[in-house]
Amino acid sequence: EVQLQASGGGSVQAGGSLRLSCATSGFTFDDYAIGWFRQAPGKGREAVSCFSRSDGSTYYLDSVKGRFAISTDNAKNRVYLQMMSVKPEDTAVYYCAAEPYRGWGPGCPTKVYEYLYRGQGTLVTVSS
Repeated sequence: EVQLQASGGGSVQAGGSLRLSCATSGFTFDDYAIGWFRQAPGKGREAVSCFSRSDGSTYYLDSVKGRFAISTDNAKNRVYLQMMSVKPEDTAVYYCAAEPYRGWGPGCPTKVYEYLYRGQGTLVTVSS
């Protein structure tokens, strides 16, 4: 059974840093994409970043480019989202999701409905 669990959220002041972790287990496929999504109060869910293991490509939402970084630790079966220079508008519940590779071409899926496996979220609150 594929499981994902996001952790590492909390309260941080604007300009600070936070590292989110996504623990993964039960993967039976070699190639996949991992996505980080967020949902702010009263807003829809948006893709923040994703990583494709098939070609190593990454994606970042324009508003987080240069501030967030996605990385993986295969030995620990974890995917991280390093958040730097955070802003109040980064406040949201953050989720990680996984999708087995199905030939989507270069890049990684950026829509939450494209991900088969989704984990519980972790709340990030950025105060000004």
